[in-house]
Amino acid sequence: MAVRRDSDDARDQPSGSKPDSEVARVRAEIVRRIQHIPTTPSTNLPAVRRPPVTQQEEIPAIQPRLPRKRSMLSAFFVLLLVLTVVTAGVIGYGVLTHWPHAKNPVAEQTIDRSQPPLLKSIQDLSRYVAAEGSFQQVIDLQHDRKYVPNFLVNDRTLFVAAATVEVYIDFGMVGEGAIKASADRKTVEIDLPAPTMAKPNIDHAKSYVVAEQKGALNRLSDVFGSDPNKEQEVYVKAEQEIGAAAITSGLADHAQVNTRNMLAGMLHSLGYANVTINFATS
Repeated sequence: MAVRRDSDDARDQPSGSKPDSEVARVRAEIVRRIQHIPTTPSTNLPAVRRPPVTQQEEIPAIQPRLPRKRSMLSAFFVLLLVLTVVTAGVIGYGVLTHWPHAKNPVAEQTIDRSQPPLLKSIQDLSRYVAAEGSFQQVIDLQHDRKYVPNFLVNDRTLFVAAATVEVYIDFGMVGEGAIKASADRKTVEIDLPAPTMAKPNIDHAKSYVVAEQKGALNRLSDVFGSDPNKEQEVYVKAEQEIGAAAITSGLADHAQVNTRNMLAGMLHSLGYANVTINFATS
């Protein structure tokens, strides 16, 4: 090593030469300091600059960005095309709808393929409608399965039914001997049948479905075909409930009072002073 050789040269110099001894001492001091320099790098040293990136290293970093720019540009043109089509459709629909001289080629139309009604029979009636009651019934009908959650299998319908019930007297049931008049034509007695309650007449214009709840499996089955008799079930239920309510509503008593007043006024105009109307027990 160079340092070791300089030390040997310093020892070879004669002791009486002061310059040579001074040079040897300086060289020894330099060697000593060199040996005590720490080997760990200093934190204050400046950062090592990386060599400039070559063209071959920049190409892979630029290549992935090109498809992204192209996709964004394509998405922008697609969005612009969709907005243009939608705007043209809205403007066209507005023109065809509000322009009185333009004929809408896609206007809604109704095709009626119903057959003409067929008269099956005629029945002669001798009824006097003495009273009529208007009813409203809320039907809450639900079909589900035991031990099966409702979100899977459930069919619940909330239906409001409006109907009228007529109470009439059938004069065709009045037989011989039911009318008893005195010889002086002052007193008359008439025996009539009991009032008859007609079937509830559902008013379809005032009846409507409030809400429906269906499970997931029920909705899936409706995709392939719904039950045409479903609405009929709620109508039948409404007729039963309204008919039962009409029986206990007092309509029959009201019909008897109206019938007595009607017949008494007619017979009094014919000269009968005493008029008695009897009704059979139902």
